[in-house]
Amino acid sequence: MNRRFFIRQAALGGGLMLLPTWATAAATARPGRRLTILHTNDWHSQIDPFPDNGGRNANQGGVLRRATLIERIRRAEPNVLLLDSGDIFQGTPYFNFFLGEPEMKLMSQMGYDAATIGNHDFDGGIENLATQLSHASFPMLSANYDVTGTPLAELVAPYRVFEKGGIRVGVFGLGIELDGLVPPDLYGKTTYQDPVERGNETARHLRSRLKCDLVVCLSHLGYRYRDAKVDDVKLAAASRDIDLILGGHTHTFLDQPTEVANVDGDPVIINQAGFAGLRLGRLDIQFGAKGGRGCVSCSNLRV
Repeated sequence: MNRRFFIRQAALGGGLMLLPTWATAAATARPGRRLTILHTNDWHSQIDPFPDNGGRNANQGGVLRRATLIERIRRAEPNVLLLDSGDIFQGTPYFNFFLGEPEMKLMSQMGYDAATIGNHDFDGGIENLATQLSHASFPMLSANYDVTGTPLAELVAPYRVFEKGGIRVGVFGLGIELDGLVPPDLYGKTTYQDPVERGNETARHLRSRLKCDLVVCLSHLGYRYRDAKVDDVKLAAASRDIDLILGGHTHTFLDQPTEVANVDGDPVIINQAGFAGLRLGRLDIQFGAKGGRGCVSCSNLRV
């Protein structure tokens, strides 16, 4: 299969697409291994389903349905990673009353493996975010927010490496520029760093030094903008060593993942699953001989 082209056959709600084989000298996973990545973004405290009010999303979504779907997939697949791309907080009275505690506890009960920080996750203030992370059993990742000297200093890491069935998966986070988007007193001394530079540095470290078979970016940069602001598409085009970008911030319902060629002409796959937990992104990755990865089925599942 030509690695520079992407056979677009995925459809919203369930579909199959065959992706070109990714090759990497760092890959160590044994042939025949399969990894399932599940991901969400921008669920904005939508714990309950949308109300039965005749609206577009009536009776859809909700944590219980998502948890049931995730559990069903885990029973069928041996190697599953569950990830989130930020904006967990803000949007329903649950956040107004409880400031994120139910969200953290529910994500922990659902077995999330990692998440990144969205701009709305600072809405209760940086001290509140630190407090709520004490309820999380999963790591919060950001490679381009320098949180030195803040309450998040010991709570946020740039990346994490997961071992799933002999597959090494490096996961890191990138966040959007906070200045002009979030009041400064809410994010305190958090310093924004260039996401392309930090993304490439982190991905290179995960690939070359830590020998990851797959490198995944949890991005809260946004899918695509018309101006020069960094987004997932621009990040992919300027990247090396990033295989998947699982995005957030722009609430983009992609009908199918997007392929963008990186600086070496190799494919980077981008996906985003809308908002409010209405979709659960799913990517199934097969690891072949000689470090190849491909034959991926992808679907954004209705919840």
